[in-house]
Amino acid sequence: MSDSTGPQAAVPAAAAEPTLPGGETAEQALTRAQTAAQSKRLNEAVGICNDVLAAIPEHPAGLALLGIVQAMQNDHEAGIANLTRAVALRPGNASWYAHLSAMQRSTNRIEDALATGQESVRLDPNNADHLVNLSLIFTDADDREKAAACLLRALGLNHKHADGHLAMAQNLLAMGDFEAGWMEYEWRNETEAGKLTMPAMTSAPWNGMHIPTGRLLLVGDQGYGDTIQFARFIAEAASRVQEVVLGCSEEMAPLLRDIPGVTQFCHRWTDVPGHAAHCRLSSLPYLFQTKIDTIPSTFPYLKADPGRVAAWRERLAMQLPTGVRRIGLAWTGRPTHPNDRRRSVPLAQLLPLAELGPAAFVSLQKPMPARDIEHIGKFAHMTDLSNDLTDFGETAAVIENLDLIVTVDTSMGHLSGALGKPAWIMIPKAADWRWMLDRSDSPWYPSVRLFRQDKPGGWQPVLDAVRDALAEEVRKPLPGAA
Repeated sequence: MSDSTGPQAAVPAAAAEPTLPGGETAEQALTRAQTAAQSKRLNEAVGICNDVLAAIPEHPAGLALLGIVQAMQNDHEAGIANLTRAVALRPGNASWYAHLSAMQRSTNRIEDALATGQESVRLDPNNADHLVNLSLIFTDADDREKAAACLLRALGLNHKHADGHLAMAQNLLAMGDFEAGWMEYEWRNETEAGKLTMPAMTSAPWNGMHIPTGRLLLVGDQGYGDTIQFARFIAEAASRVQEVVLGCSEEMAPLLRDIPGVTQFCHRWTDVPGHAAHCRLSSLPYLFQTKIDTIPSTFPYLKADPGRVAAWRERLAMQLPTGVRRIGLAWTGRPTHPNDRRRSVPLAQLLPLAELGPAAFVSLQKPMPARDIEHIGKFAHMTDLSNDLTDFGETAAVIENLDLIVTVDTSMGHLSGALGKPAWIMIPKAADWRWMLDRSDSPWYPSVRLFRQDKPGGWQPVLDAVRDALAEEVRKPLPGAA
């Protein structure tokens, strides 16, 4: 949901209500709660809502706002319960239905989300936010034609709806319509999240032109996986300018600073030297008019430091048995990622993989979730390496010493693919656009195999397929074995 359907939409004007202890009306108190929620003071907002509901237990707006804030705290079950009560007590508030449908979608209640989202649009058919929200649900339900219709209507109502353009881009790219998709994808920079990725720039935005005597700043503007995916375009950018300065998070430095054409790596804005033009890494495929058959195909396009690789080779040789496959595991992503609830699994769900036969497991998980520590020892020879994986260069060196990586959709899949290492990625539904539709392979990473959910939240068939494939894999002789 975009900010225009945030907590400020939760408290409609109400008839006269009894005064609360302290002399406020419920409406006044909930206005304070909205302000607190918009300032991310979520516990304060919950406390105010609870005070209102203690005095007026069935207050619809109080229940609605409490539910919305609970969802902001990632307590979607409580949020759904309270918003469901609110709409039952006071039907007809389109914003409440829109919020409820977004929560139902996030918990994989797709049929409920569709019905609720359609009701929000019925009640307020000219609300572009509600139409974009409904398009996301249709995408999850594999009805991309209706998703596109919702988005076209939303963009007709608001030509500059950045979230609508981004949703359209993700659908187009997933379907392989790269020309239109990259064009729409540029709107990600106008979303509320996108605006925060870069400060005000005084250099020119780069349009792909040749600058033979000028410096280009390339910025890793999105997550780790995106940065790794788009790093393949740096060499082409470098061929068009005198030199490239790469700005990215410090953890990426050992992996990216030695890419041919990169003359300087900065992880602080204050260290960036003067430059003629700047460009986000994620804009390079648009500028280079990338199509499926023109994705740069040189592999590996990232390399681990040989010294680090040798150090890990020695360490793993002492830690792991010889003659068995070394399998790297990553099962959960960054908790703050907007899709993490849907893409990650607890380690306990992967336990069937630990019982398949001779194999040695290596954890690539960083950080290590506290809930998973008790299960690490159930995987042969696996220990928590999170304190040793200090940056992506270190992780790459570990991966170079493995035979196979099994991961959910996190940066580990991108890193393995960029290194040209075999990787199996477990993909949620709806999948991120870069994994496209109905494919078990990827045009972005030839060494990657995809295991996809057939319905949102449906991990068990994916895990069964991975287990069966891994059982077959461990029975094969290791390459180079006698």
